[in-house]
Amino acid sequence: MASTLTVHEDTVILPPIISSDDVSSDPEIWDVIIVGGGVAGSALAYAQAKDGRRVLLLERDLSQPDRIVGELLQPGGYLMLKRLGLESCVDGIDSIKVYGYALFKNGKQAVVHYPIEGYSADVAGRSFHHGRFIQKLRNAAASCPSVTVRQGLVKRLVNDKGSEWQEGEVVTGVVYRHLPVGRNTAPVDRPARAHLTIVCDGMYSNLRKHLSTPKIAHPSFFVGLLLRNCKLPVPNHGHVVLAKPSPILFYPISSTEVRCLVDVPGERLPSDLAAYLRTTVAPEIPELLRDAFLAALERPEAIRSMQNKLMPAAPLHQPGALLLGDAFNMRHPLTGGGMTVALSDCSLLADMLRPLPSLGDALATAHCTADFYTRRKPLSATINTLANALYKVFCFTGDPAQEEMRQACFDYLSLGGICSAGPISLLSGLNPRPSVLVRHFFMVAMFGVGRLLMPRPSLRGVYLAIAVLAVACRIIFPIILAEGVRAVFFPALAPKPVVTVTPSGTIKRSTSLGVLASS
Repeated sequence: MASTLTVHEDTVILPPIISSDDVSSDPEIWDVIIVGGGVAGSALAYAQAKDGRRVLLLERDLSQPDRIVGELLQPGGYLMLKRLGLESCVDGIDSIKVYGYALFKNGKQAVVHYPIEGYSADVAGRSFHHGRFIQKLRNAAASCPSVTVRQGLVKRLVNDKGSEWQEGEVVTGVVYRHLPVGRNTAPVDRPARAHLTIVCDGMYSNLRKHLSTPKIAHPSFFVGLLLRNCKLPVPNHGHVVLAKPSPILFYPISSTEVRCLVDVPGERLPSDLAAYLRTTVAPEIPELLRDAFLAALERPEAIRSMQNKLMPAAPLHQPGALLLGDAFNMRHPLTGGGMTVALSDCSLLADMLRPLPSLGDALATAHCTADFYTRRKPLSATINTLANALYKVFCFTGDPAQEEMRQACFDYLSLGGICSAGPISLLSGLNPRPSVLVRHFFMVAMFGVGRLLMPRPSLRGVYLAIAVLAVACRIIFPIILAEGVRAVFFPALAPKPVVTVTPSGTIKRSTSLGVLASS
């Protein structure tokens, strides 16, 4: 389908995705069923189609999404998009190239650039309206003859008998409520079988509990505003204000619009949100941006919010099924790493499945999906750890040691050279190495310690230096433990699900290691 833009008073709407409501040509068994047509689902559907698979892509709502996050794709994510052959999805949607970040704290400014030297000229970050990008991805998937895109709400996983799936059984497909578009036909529940079912239905997934043991934390909210005709101090850069009590983000999402995201800590928003933004947040914003921010507050209907969620990946390897995207793994959206992780997972999984002549070989497919969870870890854990750690460092708590760490981080990045290139290469997804992350994190801490002890140590300086190191350890170690030390730093030594054939041809699970035996 063509992807011509339609403009309606600053709103760009891509042509709708047409749901394929004719089920008469459906195969008895699909190669892959993908639940969710977001970033991960659409990209993976396209990749599997290019590898010759017959794919059913199920999405509950095919209209253009309208969200306040998922609007900044890091350069590493763009490289993954290119690897999947989907780089054209950032074209024709009024997207903006992003080359780095401008940081603001207490009236001071620092600019850090993505280390993209040596890459082709198109490699940079991209910012855009989330819904436009999603529709381009869906259009790309729908353009493949072997992909069927259908509007439907998946209700449950099923086993080989067509009954509701239970622990210890092979997932062989789904039952979904078919939602015909533009007809007077009532919704109907339909079964669909597949060799592999991939669940990537977003942060509100109702299927993840079957395929993982999720532990979800809610550290804060993002409150989003849209600033029109606002000139950013540093063009083509994201802007991060180290405000009190938590960071504020600005970045362009079109040629005439800038997104502002205000982080509001806690599990509840203030009762009078507009007043909070005006009295607490506005004074923290640099003067060059404050008027545009206050003007956006005059449109209270445009103030929107979303609860941020953290969820380390904790998969239960169920043969015949797999989790991807925000249904599987979430980190604080401060660094915009979510789409990079999702696209990286799609690229990795496609590479691992490609050598299989057929996904109908349950044993070979189970081997691939079991190994996927470990092989994804170094990249995903680096981006997850950085996002969650930076958020904790950037928040103001009133603790002097925490503030020393916060100031040290800003000053360290301001030094430029390797001090900014190393951390920004991690944030951009261009160099996602756990060892580099830990090294720079503690270099920031030691940078702060050195300033407290120079030129000669005082009793207060020594006390604060020890406290800064303690703060650094309190921040980074729990995050690494949640991701898994062996899986992050020594993936070759991490326990992997062992897939074997049992004499009875049944599936068993070792509860101690999550090890499977599969026919």
